[in-house]
Amino acid sequence: MKVLIVGGTSSLATALRPALERFAQVHTAGRQGCDHELDLAASAEGMVLPQGFDVVVNTASHFGGTTAAAMDQAVAINVQGTLRLAEACARAGVAHFLQVSSIFALLPSSSPFFSAYAATKRQTDELLQLWSRSQTTKLTVLRPSQFYGAGEATRRHQPFLCTLIDKAAKGEDITLFGGHDAQRNFIHIDDVAAAVAACIEQGLAGTFACQYPKDHGFGEIARAAVQAFGSASRVDFDPSRPDVLDNVLPIDPTLFDTLGIQPRITLAEGMRMEARRQGVRA
Repeated sequence: MKVLIVGGTSSLATALRPALERFAQVHTAGRQGCDHELDLAASAEGMVLPQGFDVVVNTASHFGGTTAAAMDQAVAINVQGTLRLAEACARAGVAHFLQVSSIFALLPSSSPFFSAYAATKRQTDELLQLWSRSQTTKLTVLRPSQFYGAGEATRRHQPFLCTLIDKAAKGEDITLFGGHDAQRNFIHIDDVAAAVAACIEQGLAGTFACQYPKDHGFGEIARAAVQAFGSASRVDFDPSRPDVLDNVLPIDPTLFDTLGIQPRITLAEGMRMEARRQGVRA
């Protein structure tokens, strides 16, 4: 089997490649630093895939912003570029197209966390589902919750989580705003990669949430980091500051139940992995 990972320099692509290499020949595609050059901003005519791939996985995304220009770029990459990529897969005879979306595609537009990223991911998912009805190319859409991992690759998109880790690593006290322990769903990037690989290996089609089976509060996350680093940091809440809102969605176990696997990296183990990377043996 030959698999092409689009967005081949992304943090997920880096974690995904070794998971796929257990059973497939893996190539990457992107604007630079990949085996093949491919730009999701290219025209439909310019979107040409190399021949001979059985599966294409799209990990590329534009995270948008609040300006009209940033939203336009998110639409151009996440929606138009992905649809052109899917059509290029069909032209190239690719048997299976797997789109890595986001759990935030399920956010209502009234949510304070709703964004151009969430909006374009949802639109892309729905249009791909419509497109696939008239195609022989198998479609899988995975919607991971927020993923994290050891090292620098995922820091850019998880600044608050990384702040907690950095404070714990330095032994600094951690003060969380408000009296409410705000809930989030974090899944380790290696577990997302394992889910993608299992979908490909088992030929699973459909649209699925990809979440850790338990939400975590900021306090629990901070304490896990402190324990992993063997730190003297104290974790406190400051009720004089505004509460931080929850940003979680109902947990749907369908994906992992169907695949016959479960996320294996707990939050505590994920923190220990980062501590070991930094040379800590707590």
